[in-house]
Amino acid sequence: MIFVTVGTHEQPFDRLVKYMDEWARDNDEKVVIQTGYCGYEPGYAEWSRLYPYEKMKELTDQARIVISHGGPSSFIMSLQAGKIPIVVPRMACFKEHVNDHQVSFCRKIVKRWGNILVVQEMGKLSDVIKRYDEITKDMNKSFASNNERFCEEFEKIVEGLLAKD
Repeated sequence: MIFVTVGTHEQPFDRLVKYMDEWARDNDEKVVIQTGYCGYEPGYAEWSRLYPYEKMKELTDQARIVISHGGPSSFIMSLQAGKIPIVVPRMACFKEHVNDHQVSFCRKIVKRWGNILVVQEMGKLSDVIKRYDEITKDMNKSFASNNERFCEEFEKIVEGLLAKD
């Protein structure tokens, strides 16, 4: 199963939703799409505008591939599940966002951690899906949370302060 999420940004991301719905029409693998505020309603993929957090986590865990927009909350969930996400950044030229910050942010993630696959041109998405296992086999699937490390260090500081009383 392929799970696609476009997040909750109010500008539609019809380009990705329509592409993946048509991909579902032409391929045997099940596709589930969280469409957000898209105007396009899929006819071949299973979909909902929004899913509760627990359902998003469940779909992410069950998916063979997760495809998301370039918002960090969406693709970090995939990384936390030990999966390399395919990330299609929203682009201003398609009126999917106010600027191209998702494109530049995703490029920085690739350069720094190398644990996401960025696809800007829809024409390349099908090939990346087809070759996903081959492309990701040697990629780092681990995800270290800075929040966990911060909390651990903060706990030590608090314990040290309390021990002085």
